[in-house]
Amino acid sequence: MSDQTLQEPNPQTKTFTLEYVQELRAENKGLRLNNQALTAKVEGFETEKAEAVAKAVEDAKVQAKEEARTEVQAEADQRVLLAELKSEAVKNGMVDADGLKLADLSGVSLKDGKLEGADALFAGLKESKPYLFGQPQSNSSNPNKPPSPTPPTPKMAKDMTAEEYAVAKASVIKLK
Repeated sequence: MSDQTLQEPNPQTKTFTLEYVQELRAENKGLRLNNQALTAKVEGFETEKAEAVAKAVEDAKVQAKEEARTEVQAEADQRVLLAELKSEAVKNGMVDADGLKLADLSGVSLKDGKLEGADALFAGLKESKPYLFGQPQSNSSNPNKPPSPTPPTPKMAKDMTAEEYAVAKASVIKLK
């Protein structure tokens, strides 16, 4: 077969005493119990960590909702303020409500549905930018004033004096 020789087991195998084996088992038991205690602590910390993360996420959601609600409320309040200002602008004789874009609105606020500071704003605008106020210009290209709603009644010849009759007769002859 081969040249390799089989090694025989060592005839001097070590044997442990009963006391040494009991000591090793007691040490193993202590380490096993210590390991179980540490594992329980780690699981407790992981549970606390998961609960803390869940609470932080919930708090963040609540805060985000509150911020969104506050932002939407502020935007709605601003729109109401601008609508009220446009109404006041028309009452104060502003030609075009777009003129409010030229005004500093920081001194105007809306409290309990009432504008505060609007009178001072429009008084200041009337002094600094009077061209924003007055009669609105007509969009018509005809500069003449519009006719009266009642048509003119012609004067009868029997009601005219001799001079008026001569003038009226001359104007009719010119038209022909």
